[in-house]
Amino acid sequence: MRIHAIQTGTVAVRTRQRHGQGRGPTRLVNTLLDRDWTEPLPIHAWLIEHDEGLIVVDTGETARTAQRGYFPAWHPYFRLGVRTWVEPEQEIGPQLERLGFSPRDVRWVILTHLHTDHAGGLHHFPDSDVLVTRTELELASGTMGKLRGYLPHRWPGWLRPTPIDLDGEPFGPFSASRPVTAAGDITLLPTPGHTAGHMSVAVRADDRLVLLAGDASYTQSLMREGVADGVTNDPATARDTLERLQRLTQAEPTIYLPSHDPDAARRLRALESAQAEPAPVSQG
Repeated sequence: MRIHAIQTGTVAVRTRQRHGQGRGPTRLVNTLLDRDWTEPLPIHAWLIEHDEGLIVVDTGETARTAQRGYFPAWHPYFRLGVRTWVEPEQEIGPQLERLGFSPRDVRWVILTHLHTDHAGGLHHFPDSDVLVTRTELELASGTMGKLRGYLPHRWPGWLRPTPIDLDGEPFGPFSASRPVTAAGDITLLPTPGHTAGHMSVAVRADDRLVLLAGDASYTQSLMREGVADGVTNDPATARDTLERLQRLTQAEPTIYLPSHDPDAARRLRALESAQAEPAPVSQG
């Protein structure tokens, strides 16, 4: 089994989105009124080469975000809170082909959540089984989904995702989970906070755990600090998730890979190097 980091362009957000401040609705207001931007952050998707088939975790962003009108101008977040830079060749489809794979050969597409920088490349996978939590799908659909900051009108017309209920066996500090592979080495974990239906993907790689964490936190250090982001409407749930992630990563050697962590690809490369050696890898 091999995991590839695929960077589909970059995104900048307000600094308080990465490290939220305030309570209730003021949290988002504080984020949007922040004058400072982050540096351009990677938009990572992940490819897993597995004996049971190719698996893509998140699809990254689309170059169509550069088109006038792609983002709804009426929505305060898209007007004030985000900047993206994606070239057509940076979309996940062309990048898979450069790696020697066809998007049509991908068996499963797992979406940690349905924000556009994680679902923008869905149009490359018409033949894949798309997995998303039932909660996330319900929150993201229709007019209410648009109000919540999703872009359901940009999803492919053919999209019929498989709704996932995370109601299986406990996994470490998580009270429930859902295996994906028959081998049981790829497991979905409930990590609500950034969105209510957010999930992460735990991958068993030899004697280590690789955690593809989506936007559970923006960096590994913010996970360790237990910092909820500035766009969640439920910081208490976000902090509970982060506490569980801390316990999980402390219990065994873990490579923690959030989608926008500038250091995530380096940690993955370190894992690949370490797999050829008997020495254990720390979580950072």
